[in-house]
Amino acid sequence: MVRIQKLLASWGIASRRNIEKFIEEGRIFIDGVKLEEQGFIIDENNLPTIMLDGEKLTPPLKTDYTILLFNKPKLVITSLKDEKNRSCLADYLPKNKRLYPVGRLDYDSSGLLLITDYGELTNRLLHPSFKVSKEYIVKIQGEMLKQHELNIFSSGINLEDGLTAPCIIKPHQTPNTYSVIIKEGRKRQVRRMFDYFGRKVINLHRIAFGPIKLGNLQSGKLRKVTKEEETALLKTTGLL
Repeated sequence: MVRIQKLLASWGIASRRNIEKFIEEGRIFIDGVKLEEQGFIIDENNLPTIMLDGEKLTPPLKTDYTILLFNKPKLVITSLKDEKNRSCLADYLPKNKRLYPVGRLDYDSSGLLLITDYGELTNRLLHPSFKVSKEYIVKIQGEMLKQHELNIFSSGINLEDGLTAPCIIKPHQTPNTYSVIIKEGRKRQVRRMFDYFGRKVINLHRIAFGPIKLGNLQSGKLRKVTKEEETALLKTTGLL
């Protein structure tokens, strides 16, 4: 968390004093609302839309960053600490870097999780406008979905938080299992989509995030993305 004067000065927009002057003059807008508070706090890992004189401000492209790929096991919390002392990401990450997960995987889910200190990359990977896909292998309890249910699933389901976007669902080679590709990130979305049809998800494993594939990385293991994977990620999010 950082004050807006410090953030915009670090981006090279202007000095902190000049940023304060811009605020006094009503030239800065946050998510469409004129900023009137000098000490406004911003989360660098969840940036709002910042406008100066009608122009959107974006952070400079970062050159010194880390992107890791982690195969999260089940029963690991996607956070850096847990009040209940359950296993969490901090148990697996290097101690000498401030790294954060890109989104979340449920406690009882497993698979690919991207870890980075590149805040703008995180923002873009998660922002709906970039429509970055995520693929899951989902095992359910009960009978397979009927064709009309598959049609509804793929075209959009009206959940309590709104209609889901179109997605891809197809049977997997394993019995009672599907491959599901979505471009949203609602809380427990895939599980809720199957719940809609009365099917309980008993295993959910993410195998892809945008251009990045989990491959044969073992559960609980961590590795740096390759140069090719990094380039693909940056291109996907318009950072290259």
